[in-house]
Amino acid sequence: TLALRCPAHPAALALLAAAARRGVAGVAAPSANRFGRVSPTCAAHVQQEFGDALAVLDGGPCAVGIESAIVDCSRGAAVLLRPGLLTRSTIEAVLGEPLGAVDASAPRVSGSLAAHYAPSARVRLLPTDQLQAALRQPISPQALAVYSRTVRPPLPAWVRHLPMPADAAAAAHELFAVLRRIDDLGLQEVWIEAPPADSAAWDGVRDRLQRAAATGSHDVD
Repeated sequence: TLALRCPAHPAALALLAAAARRGVAGVAAPSANRFGRVSPTCAAHVQQEFGDALAVLDGGPCAVGIESAIVDCSRGAAVLLRPGLLTRSTIEAVLGEPLGAVDASAPRVSGSLAAHYAPSARVRLLPTDQLQAALRQPISPQALAVYSRTVRPPLPAWVRHLPMPADAAAAAHELFAVLRRIDDLGLQEVWIEAPPADSAAWDGVRDRLQRAAATGSHDVD
């Protein structure tokens, strides 16, 4: 399996170099979030997940936001197992061949469960017209947020609006931080405007949102 990633972070390289000077060949570590929950994109998120007793090496906020694309090259034809910021066409241009479809024999990778990347708040992913229609319906006041690109205020007074960037890369950069902020605000539910269906640039964000919305309420250990 080939993971297409950004270059290694200078802080991580410095840690590995310091470990090597002390005779440690490498460093192994799990993901810095609890299973199934929203991925961290800054040191404060990791501290929130595990508490103040954990020592955190702060290299600054993540440059991309969502996780990398993962491509399986172990079975002949290359297959995109997890979309990231790199589009399918970009990866295919590097490979020089089209990517195959995921099948039942594909390796299991991080972030491939149907329900994943979920905040405590219930996530509803709605196409633009359905979101507009839902906001026109009489709804009892609740702790609700709306995260949207094109649906803008004025909204019902009891709705907390969070603007989604119109640019896919900017949305990918802030997505997990916004989901964590919704939980920090104590909101019970978030209605999210679905990314444009015809844009490959949004595939990574769309994938994360579909998994976050796959279950209604998330109490994950």
